[in-house]
Amino acid sequence: MDELQNQLNDQSLTILTIPEKGRCLFTARDFSPGEVILSDGPYVSVPNKNKESPESKCEWCFSSVNLKKCSACHVVYYCSSKCQKSDWKMHSVECQALKKVEQERLKLLTPSIRLMVRLCIRQKLEIQKILPTTARDNYKLIKALVSRILMYISEVNENQLVLYAQMANLVNLILQWPDSEINIKEIAGNFSKLACNAHTICDSELRPLGTGLYPVISVINHSCSPNSVLVFEDRLAVVRAMQQIPKGTEVSISYIELAGSTVTRQKALKEQYFFTCTCARCINLGQRDDIKESAILEGYRCKDSKCNGFLIRYSDNKGFVCQQCGLLRNKEEISQITNEVKCISEKASISLSSGCKNESILAYKMIEELQLKLCNPFSINLMRTRETLLKILMELQEWKEALSYCRLTIPTYERVYPSCHPLIGLQYYMSGKLEWLLGETEAAVRSLTKALDVLRITHGTKTSFMMELMSKLDEARAEASYMLRSRNGE
Repeated sequence: MDELQNQLNDQSLTILTIPEKGRCLFTARDFSPGEVILSDGPYVSVPNKNKESPESKCEWCFSSVNLKKCSACHVVYYCSSKCQKSDWKMHSVECQALKKVEQERLKLLTPSIRLMVRLCIRQKLEIQKILPTTARDNYKLIKALVSRILMYISEVNENQLVLYAQMANLVNLILQWPDSEINIKEIAGNFSKLACNAHTICDSELRPLGTGLYPVISVINHSCSPNSVLVFEDRLAVVRAMQQIPKGTEVSISYIELAGSTVTRQKALKEQYFFTCTCARCINLGQRDDIKESAILEGYRCKDSKCNGFLIRYSDNKGFVCQQCGLLRNKEEISQITNEVKCISEKASISLSSGCKNESILAYKMIEELQLKLCNPFSINLMRTRETLLKILMELQEWKEALSYCRLTIPTYERVYPSCHPLIGLQYYMSGKLEWLLGETEAAVRSLTKALDVLRITHGTKTSFMMELMSKLDEARAEASYMLRSRNGE
């Protein structure tokens, strides 16, 4: 750990241990918005398959183009000989194990199982000195990771602990190493560490690609009002300052989805990470401003459509009272609309999963209409419904209507996320591309400029994604300038 601290000192960072929080990363100088605070490659990583990204991916770089399956194990893919060579020391051992696994058992190879298999292999190769170790890349850092699950074991569902033990046994069955080379108890403990410390690797548009373990990045603690953001450039995890960070400040990122009330965020953190957040946003829990914000994001709107008040449950449980005009909204009325939304949501989900996109659009629009009657305009549920409609409309290439929904989501994004959050920048980017496609060049310039203002801080300016954004903005500005000159008769 001394070597690691020395390296971090060179980057103007220091690790301190605080009794109530454990290890924390602090700045030893000022950091400006957009400046890289820390970057690191994964200790181990694996590609993921999910609904958003169902295709196979390269084991090393997560590309889904020009893939070739490993001819020996038939499990792992690579997009090039370069990626295969980069991963060969790890995969040559993994491959021997995977070749022996029965076909039925291969179906149980979840990303978590594969990540643990690779973690065991990495540890073994370090012991055998086949893979070199560095201050930032060694198994001792994995041992130092804290498992909050084990710290708060009395609060953990016993089924979860049994599952970790079963998963550890599956890893043992896959590797088939002698007892002297494998520690099932340690593997089960490492699964609990993965639950709290593994990161989802995303592309520049925050679409999930894989899972990785970044032990140095894991030192950074959570805040619901973070001063930094974690993004990925291929495999590389990059933490950038989202705001001016003075010397001596703790670096913080967000572990969870920030769009939600304090109660919702606290619940998510407790269930997944086993701690209670005490950041600047969370210490206001239960105070009037927090109650108001929760009612706006997750509660109900006033029955009077002209009133912008928020509702609080009436003391006798008969309904909800508007805190602005005093109008009572009947509990039965709210329940009726809520049940309608639930019923239609189930049908919409079935239509969407069946590929009936036009049918699902009609259903989600009905949900939107009901939510507009029930919820505040800044409702998270309403925002999610509009996000779903936007996604389906984009898939159907209904650009004009997609743009209208994209624009409807932005005000809520700007309310629920920090001002420099990448999701805000990405939404403006989508809006700008749609506006330009539809010939709204001046609007496109405004949206793309706003996108760049955010994303140059969160993503930097050197990736191909950012270069494409800057190129689009330059073209849109040139087109807007030409159109203006044409109108002026120049």
